[in-house]
Amino acid sequence: MKDLRKKDLLLIGLMLFSLFFGAGNLIFPPFLGQSAGGATWKALGAFFITAVGFPVLGVVAVAKSSGLNNLARRVNPTFAAVFTVLIYLSIGPCLGIPRAGSLPFEMAVAPYLQGGISKTLALFLYTLVFFMIAYWLSLSPNKLVDRLGKFLTPSLLVLILVMFLGSFFKPLGNYGLATGGYVKSSFVKGFLEGYLTMDTIAALNFGIVIAMAIKSKGVTEEKRVISTSIKAGLIAGTLLIVIYSMLAHLGASSGGRFGATKNGAETLTNVTTYIFGNYGAILLAVIFTLACLTTSVGLITSCSKYFCTISKKITYKTWTRILSVSSMCLANMGLTKILAVSVPVLNAIYPIAIMLIVLAVLDNVFKGESVVYKCTILFTGVVSVVYALSQAGIGLGVVNKVFSKLPLYSEGLGWLLPAVLGMALGLAIMCKNVVLAPKEVLDN
Repeated sequence: MKDLRKKDLLLIGLMLFSLFFGAGNLIFPPFLGQSAGGATWKALGAFFITAVGFPVLGVVAVAKSSGLNNLARRVNPTFAAVFTVLIYLSIGPCLGIPRAGSLPFEMAVAPYLQGGISKTLALFLYTLVFFMIAYWLSLSPNKLVDRLGKFLTPSLLVLILVMFLGSFFKPLGNYGLATGGYVKSSFVKGFLEGYLTMDTIAALNFGIVIAMAIKSKGVTEEKRVISTSIKAGLIAGTLLIVIYSMLAHLGASSGGRFGATKNGAETLTNVTTYIFGNYGAILLAVIFTLACLTTSVGLITSCSKYFCTISKKITYKTWTRILSVSSMCLANMGLTKILAVSVPVLNAIYPIAIMLIVLAVLDNVFKGESVVYKCTILFTGVVSVVYALSQAGIGLGVVNKVFSKLPLYSEGLGWLLPAVLGMALGLAIMCKNVVLAPKEVLDN
């Protein structure tokens, strides 16, 4: 029985952080701070629940269940097959990876393009280089700990720290006033912003990458793999909280000086340009690119590993090539088109992913009874699918009107109450079966 060295554990924790921390994670906290103003820390506390807590629990849940498919099979084998494929496709080649390739270009390169080169050609060249590097890094998954943990992640952290420390030498100003939804309900708004990072779904993918990295260091006993995954999750979660706090502070400080912005990228652009001048644009471009590159590598690796299990005739190397090329092609469609097609799918499966994680964490409480999984996921899934269809412009008449009465439905959280009711029903059925079991045994 071999234990992981503290140095290797730290590197795996850094790798997990880098897998989570993409461009979305970079722009949401500063925009939260800029919009929440004086209510920043209250909103950020709620943001931590959905942007840090659930993703870390997701890694633990997948590790405890020995894979996403095993976890989903507790509901139903057919559900497991469909849901797992949807998860890997949506967070992988159909949305997550192309978005990671196009977002840094849109946010940190496109605004500074000069005449002489078209945006279409510039995007193609940028994504070509981006995905060639991502493909190369993904070819050797056993080396991810060294490549991400030792170089890319520390480089990203240093750059963000430089940006944060720069604000002390050239102060931005006082926190601005809360705007929008942060005025009346900063906690709920912060919770929803964390929900939109989609890291909970990513966590279900990354569980296999972390387990593979741990085993590559010689730790093979299942219990130790799980405990090490938990420790790595805590390291990554702690780093996320620290970085999110820095970025939110920068955003809140910028609100008093620059006022409202359209998004977090604009907020960061204002901050870096003010502090570092023209060099700020270069700094921001490097930060965005590194953040998205590490996430892309993790997604390509995890998706390729999964697709190898369902199509053994195609090798891991071939899958990485397929995913890299297809993601590059989709990235060149443009960010707006990617989101328009894929977001409804994410709206349907994200609540289900959250409840699967909750059930996996509480599995010992109800002894893994399948009926609890079935009822909870059924109630959650019906509402989330109806909401996703309505967001996609597909109305269901009376059903939409009835569901729209649910608390927080318009904000995309209408599934919360049904999820709780479904879990309660499952527990009630389980308890009833336990009470009736002795009588049935006697009758037999």
